[in-house]
Amino acid sequence: MNVGNIFNDIPDPLSAEDTRVILDNGTVRVERIVSRGHCSSQGFWYDQDDDEWVVVLRGAARLRFEDRTLELKAGDSVFIAAHSRHRVDWTTPDEDTIWLAVFYGGGRETA
Repeated sequence: MNVGNIFNDIPDPLSAEDTRVILDNGTVRVERIVSRGHCSSQGFWYDQDDDEWVVVLRGAARLRFEDRTLELKAGDSVFIAAHSRHRVDWTTPDEDTIWLAVFYGGGRETA
């Protein structure tokens, strides 16, 4: 059994977004992502092979899709289907935005 706390071990200063894989069993990958004013680079769009479900645990963020923009605050979650182009437009600059992202399906091989 491996016990941890999602809010521990956050680097300070946080010069770049911090991504830690919490679980990866080849079918499902769970990541903790910490942003502090970080956003996607100009012109960059995520276009992932996997489906993704993400929840904001702390802070706030703005996700942009090709057809809409979502404002997310602590407790909000969103399902992002594989190949749904999206980007992070904004995260809270003066506090940590802590995301939990679950990736599955899509291009992952299943037994």
